[in-house]
Amino acid sequence: MPEPAAWRYQKITKPMFDLPTPHLVLAGRVLTMAGDVIDDGFVEIEAGMITAVGPRAELSAGSAEVEETGGTLMPGLINSHAHLNWDGIHDLVRQSMDDPRPISAFKAAANMLKSVRAGVTLVRDLGFHDMNLFSKQAVEQGIFPGPRLRVCGAAIIQTGGHTYWVCREASGADEMRRAVREQVRGGADLIKIMACHDTLEFTDEELHAVIDEAHRNGLPITAHATYDACIERVARFGVDSVEHGGSMSDDTVALLVEKEIPIVTTFAPLVQQSQPEIARRFGIPEWKIEERQRAVADPARYEGLVKAARAGVPIVFGTDAGSPAVEHDVIAPELAHMVKVGVCTDAMDALASITIRAARVSRMDDLLGTLEVGKAADLIVVDGRPDEDLHALERVRTTFVGGRRMHG
Repeated sequence: MPEPAAWRYQKITKPMFDLPTPHLVLAGRVLTMAGDVIDDGFVEIEAGMITAVGPRAELSAGSAEVEETGGTLMPGLINSHAHLNWDGIHDLVRQSMDDPRPISAFKAAANMLKSVRAGVTLVRDLGFHDMNLFSKQAVEQGIFPGPRLRVCGAAIIQTGGHTYWVCREASGADEMRRAVREQVRGGADLIKIMACHDTLEFTDEELHAVIDEAHRNGLPITAHATYDACIERVARFGVDSVEHGGSMSDDTVALLVEKEIPIVTTFAPLVQQSQPEIARRFGIPEWKIEERQRAVADPARYEGLVKAARAGVPIVFGTDAGSPAVEHDVIAPELAHMVKVGVCTDAMDALASITIRAARVSRMDDLLGTLEVGKAADLIVVDGRPDEDLHALERVRTTFVGGRRMHG
């Protein structure tokens, strides 16, 4: 493994936010996401871990204080594609070029609070310059009480490429390797590349170098890839996941299945911007709203992703939070849309995309994603039955991260 980031050598006398991890029994309906739905059950947590799960009849008397939740207990939600330093309100380019770094830090802090209140206990932040490295440090050192973070540092792009104004630009194979090493030195958990926009980006030598260097350092690498030629190319070169996805040939789908490469979908900008009552509040122009409405109503737009899902490509939830009209507490609309267009078969499949499958993408499924003994106490209490009505997720009562009550 690479050398740890410099901040990991700092001695922490005491976290600024040192929230307790009580021994507690939470009682209610339990949606384990491990195959069980327990209508009258409990989850026992102690020292930040899950120590027991089961029907209430199996609960030992007096083992710990029992908290009657009156709702559904389920694993914490995971947003696998977000940008904490974008606010979802202002222009992306101008924020990226004009926001002073302290303002970017305040936006990330506010968006971490929004995420936790929406039941999100892990955010996979895919870049805004290198600011997410500092968000991760703030959470892990107890400077700020946020969700868990998996971060890429700055996304890597060819010089002048797609969203160059918020990425780490590089040209040539050696510079690609240098760009990866910079993110590793800063403490990145993964590497992200912007592999296309209207055209394919990176030479073959550059693409090989950036992927090889990520893997040499023991990190997964993901690629912004939105149409068939790009998805096929990055899959063939060896990325570990695909962001957004799009149109795909049968051969490309087969390649994804063969290599077990998941796709993190990001429908929220489309869904939010297609609704006039929402879009107008964020200054989305009328022509854009009409364009988005046509896109939402066009089944052909989703054919590639539906085909991939039916073939067995893992589909994982992400919102691209921070995009226009997509604030960091927007969860249910996209999940419902995933079911509506057939990318997920039903509500339970959609919930798997935001829990256990998302945990696998972040290589944390040994710790997160289900309510099972021995896993971290990252869980939420929802008012309602989200496995029957995904919009129940708009009513998150309580959020625990590592057994710490972060909301509710």
